[in-house]
Amino acid sequence: EECATCDGSGSADGKVETCGMCHGRGQVRYQRGIFSMQQACPQCDGRGQSISSPCTDCRGQGRVERTKTLQVKVPAGVDNGDRIRLAGEGEAGPAGAAAGDLYVDIRVREHEIFKRDGDDLHCDVPIRITQAALGATIRVPTLKGEVELKIPAETQSGKLFRLRDKGVRSVRSRAPGDLYCRVVVETPVNLTADQRDLLERFEATFNGEAASRRHSPRSSTFIDGVKGFWDRMTS
Repeated sequence: EECATCDGSGSADGKVETCGMCHGRGQVRYQRGIFSMQQACPQCDGRGQSISSPCTDCRGQGRVERTKTLQVKVPAGVDNGDRIRLAGEGEAGPAGAAAGDLYVDIRVREHEIFKRDGDDLHCDVPIRITQAALGATIRVPTLKGEVELKIPAETQSGKLFRLRDKGVRSVRSRAPGDLYCRVVVETPVNLTADQRDLLERFEATFNGEAASRRHSPRSSTFIDGVKGFWDRMTS
């Protein structure tokens, strides 16, 4: 930032003279063969001015290095790779010139529940086997709190439900994305004796090919496919 001791002039006594080598141009020319070359003046470092009594704090540079903390307003919807410009918060210019800008590159931390895909969000929602079979109304998280999600009867694990406008608000169009909830049917664990007995009696109702095809169509299709595969292999 600008040196506060010399107000960015680089001079301890405030006196600044025109550089005698470049005559205030900040550039010098020299001849190399048939070519005329130009470079920053080595005596004044391209400033065009000469300081006889340099400031001891900035050593005549007119600026010093300091670390400071800034508050940055981050708009809703930013994503990885986005950049925020803070005008005038960059490095101070030489000899009291205006400061440059500071650019903040955004890197979004991963969320423990949601996965982001553009402006859409995805999450897995565990449900009980009874809720999947009989249907239920459950509560699912969003960025602004929980909402209700109706699970129809006979829902299979992996079914995707779309909640409109529950995703991330676009930083450009300001329109929100959607939230996609994938239900995952959990297998019950740590069963009590009564629960195990109920499940065993329930399983007994699937005995017989007709009952299996009626109640477990996907399993029956898979078994038929396996049988057909082995029949083709052995024929």
